[in-house]
Amino acid sequence: MFDVITIGTATRDIFLGSPLFKVLNDPKHLANIGFETGEAQCFALGSKVNVDTFVSAVGGDAANAAVTFARQGFKTAMVARMGADELGHTIARELADEKIVILNPHHTGETDYSTILMAPGGERTILVHRGTPLSRKDVPFTKLKAKWAYIAPANIQPAIMRDIIAALIKNKVRIAINPSRYYIENATKDLKMFMEKADVVIMNREEVAELTGVPYGKEKQLFKKLMDTVRGVAIMTDGAHGALASDGKDVYRSGIFRQNEPVYRTGAGDAFGSGFVAGLIRSNDIGYALRLAAANSTSVIEHIGAQKGILTKKHFEDKRWKFLNFDVETSL
Repeated sequence: MFDVITIGTATRDIFLGSPLFKVLNDPKHLANIGFETGEAQCFALGSKVNVDTFVSAVGGDAANAAVTFARQGFKTAMVARMGADELGHTIARELADEKIVILNPHHTGETDYSTILMAPGGERTILVHRGTPLSRKDVPFTKLKAKWAYIAPANIQPAIMRDIIAALIKNKVRIAINPSRYYIENATKDLKMFMEKADVVIMNREEVAELTGVPYGKEKQLFKKLMDTVRGVAIMTDGAHGALASDGKDVYRSGIFRQNEPVYRTGAGDAFGSGFVAGLIRSNDIGYALRLAAANSTSVIEHIGAQKGILTKKHFEDKRWKFLNFDVETSL
């Protein structure tokens, strides 16, 4: 039996960096031509732009989480739609190198793909091509047997996700969910039902505010609302301010590890969520799980790509990750 099955997306990410990628900040004029943030990343039209950074890597929520579990020594499988194209086969080979078993076969169509344009100073633009989401025939329901499932549902249709959850519960699989923006914006009723059945739910503060309607600035009310929605352990991350976690009895408020210069922040959420669940599986201790989560996410943002910095079990034993500030409260 597998220790963990991850369910969600797998992508091919191409990172391109150049000092010739310029960031323009001109709210007055850019907003008038469709750039609502007032900023744009630009390069000369018709020119040949030299790229001094090129990285090709596997990404996607399910793939990123699967790598965390595998490197932490757990027997890991994944369910994610990948096309029968070269990108899909390459992703499969790289995940096999991590000893991750892919439970569903390749299907016709294109694999999800992203190009990330990185400008000096850390700004980036992500060009995304999304393949079709998992269909019902893509899901190997009879193989959904493990001690845990880690779900990052992306845009999997709610009806299919309901059947996945039902199959996991039938097989007595413990469930961790890291909700996607698709569900927060388009399938709130289904998402709340899934959260009520989950053993662990991980969301960031902005997502909790959007889901609950509680103002972003009201931290205690936000987390209390999340706790009330979750049957098991609730975690609310808050970037540089750390995270809150609760098992319904005690509330843990954790800090973050000192960071080297961040290189690429995308993937930190996957690293934190899967790191927390990996720590909980190993120790059944929320404090330990928060320490592994914080270490994993810190290491990831210090590298290009969402997987290069993911910690192995041995690397987590380094003295750098031995101590994390956190407090335990009986209530908020």
